[in-house]
Amino acid sequence: MDFEILKQQIETAAKQAFLELYKKHGAENIYSFALYSDEGAMTVCPSANTLETLKGMDEEAATYYKYEPAEWMYEMQGAEDGFNDICTQLREELERNEDNDEWFNDFQTKLYSTCIGVLEKLKNENFFKNIIGKDIFLIFTVSDYEFEKKDLKDIIIRLNDNEYKDEYLEWMDTWGN
Repeated sequence: MDFEILKQQIETAAKQAFLELYKKHGAENIYSFALYSDEGAMTVCPSANTLETLKGMDEEAATYYKYEPAEWMYEMQGAEDGFNDICTQLREELERNEDNDEWFNDFQTKLYSTCIGVLEKLKNENFFKNIIGKDIFLIFTVSDYEFEKKDLKDIIIRLNDNEYKDEYLEWMDTWGN
């Protein structure tokens, strides 16, 4: 698989998804955007949330719902055709190499790194800020998979230069306590 082509496809789909979400839900105050995959590296999907969805929650619950993309209001919405094409390509590549564990580990690492790289590129280009006029929280996550705490911290720092980064890192410090 050519990961440079895949990176461009993910970037195009991510931009399209965010623009579609903003057009439909911009009045709800979008504050976050994520790309996520699965442990089997078969999917890449977008997720977004709005401050409107957090209203009325107690503080402890609100923090979890604020930062956990699987709980966000607009999960797997936007650029459906683009993301479906990406997922089809991933599954086909996995099927061609299904008996090669070493290949899979490298493939999974490259896919995750590519998704993080796309989000970082969009952040550095001020893509989100240029659309909504402010920084938003960005994250890459994997369903049914936990990054090492240090790796997750590195992802948060890499993707966020805003108050969300500080709040997320403070929240991380409470885990396991």
